[in-house]
Amino acid sequence: MLLAFAILLFFQCLGEGAVFLLGLPVPGPVAGMVLLFAALLLWPSLQARIEAAANALLGHLSLLFVPAGVGIVAAAGSGSGHWLAIAASLVVSTLLTMAVTALVLRKMKPEGEGDA
Repeated sequence: MLLAFAILLFFQCLGEGAVFLLGLPVPGPVAGMVLLFAALLLWPSLQARIEAAANALLGHLSLLFVPAGVGIVAAAGSGSGHWLAIAASLVVSTLLTMAVTALVLRKMKPEGEGDA
């Protein structure tokens, strides 16, 4: 399992390096996931090596959100006086996400399935 974690960490670092060197406007871990996806397409046997470690990480996913929650609480003071803008952006982004998801699902639905 240690090798699997090392592979996952390698791809995250590879993504960070690619973003830094190429000046890409995406987070490094996202670029690393794209590179990992490409590697999984090229070498399907890689999936067997990292699957157990990935499932272990997914099992503890809620713990990975603790630092983000602490950051939000720590930065809450800087949002003072901007609550209307924050609330409006949350509502608009949520509605926009739901609309885009619905459109994507509609486009992906196979022909001939009944509309609900």
